[in-house]
Amino acid sequence: MDVNAAVAALAAIAGACTGVIAMLAFRWSERDQARPTRSSLHTEAGLPPGVDTVLSVLRSSAVVLDESDSVVKASSAAYALGLVRGGKLAVDPMLHMARDTRRDGEIRQVELDLPRRGTGRGEALAVSARVAPLGSRLVLLLVEDLTEARRIEAVRRDFVANVSHELKTPTGALSLLSEAVMDASDDPEAVTRFAGRMQIEATRLTNLVQELIDLSRVQNDDPLEDAEPVRVEELVAEAIDRSRHAASTKQITMAAGGAADLRVWGNRGQLAAALGNLVENAVNYSPARTRVGIAARRVAVPGGDLIEIAVTDQGIGISEKDRERVFERFYRVDPARSRATGGTGLGLAIVKHVAASHGGEVTMWSSEGQGSTFTLRLPEAGAGRDRTPTGPDEVAQRRFHHDVNDLDQSTEIPAPEVLP
Repeated sequence: MDVNAAVAALAAIAGACTGVIAMLAFRWSERDQARPTRSSLHTEAGLPPGVDTVLSVLRSSAVVLDESDSVVKASSAAYALGLVRGGKLAVDPMLHMARDTRRDGEIRQVELDLPRRGTGRGEALAVSARVAPLGSRLVLLLVEDLTEARRIEAVRRDFVANVSHELKTPTGALSLLSEAVMDASDDPEAVTRFAGRMQIEATRLTNLVQELIDLSRVQNDDPLEDAEPVRVEELVAEAIDRSRHAASTKQITMAAGGAADLRVWGNRGQLAAALGNLVENAVNYSPARTRVGIAARRVAVPGGDLIEIAVTDQGIGISEKDRERVFERFYRVDPARSRATGGTGLGLAIVKHVAASHGGEVTMWSSEGQGSTFTLRLPEAGAGRDRTPTGPDEVAQRRFHHDVNDLDQSTEIPAPEVLP
């Protein structure tokens, strides 16, 4: 009997302890849930009714300050931009604006350049800040990120300036040459020479206008509207035919391999133009009596296989400082050489846009004095396209580049080896 009473007493004590622990845990959980988090909008008492709901749906970064300049409410975007730190507004110009608005009630707006957090490269973050009174004691700060808009505007402005300059060069040359022809009307040899130069400049102007049209088309058109399975072998053959005359003039050997039974998904015309630009660049920037190789292979990646089409040359190569800019519009590694070859500086920009619009990418490996390899990576016909491609292995590109250089002129280029 005594044993049973002791067991019952112990059970009662254990039950009481469990109840106390559960109650403490519940209270602790309530306190933790009530604590504001940095990733969400947090609101203190004193905001006018409905303000919290309105600010939560705004795209701008929102900060509400009280009369002591303390942050009453801040959005997660405000923290991400580095506007709020330690419960205070961390940008002095905005803080001064808020104080002035609190004093006189006037709405103020200003554009500022703020340092980016964590980059260490001195890049500026362009923002537009607007301050307005919110009730009798609060101030509302709305901040809009203008960085991307400014970048797009700068690209558009540079593009217009570059187009104007590029068009001015051949048209000016044609004007001068026509005057020279008129002055040399009694000299048949001079007329023939000047007429030949006029044909060259007219061809350059035609190519420039055509590439501007092509660039506009690949930027505005959706290639998947007219998409179809396209044989890689046919694209390679068309690209080689496009540059065959220029290659034979410079005694450049072109060889291809590995493209049989491979198909990509996309717009045939755009894909042919992109690969044709790569082969044409390889021929134009290669010395006489060298080789240009085109090879294709299938690469397995998560979400569906990719087709890699690599174009390799034995040209002058591209310096490290120029490699990041070769895909920019009108950018030329060697402007003097581009004028000699008739290049417009738009070929690689077109290739980049075509690759991106088809769910792929174009990458480059180059070494000064050894040549370059440009690799076009595209979704295989029938493969999933809803994934981000991963860049080709640099070692594989370098090994393929040297394999092409070691080939005999009569040997077809094999598909590049898939490295582990």
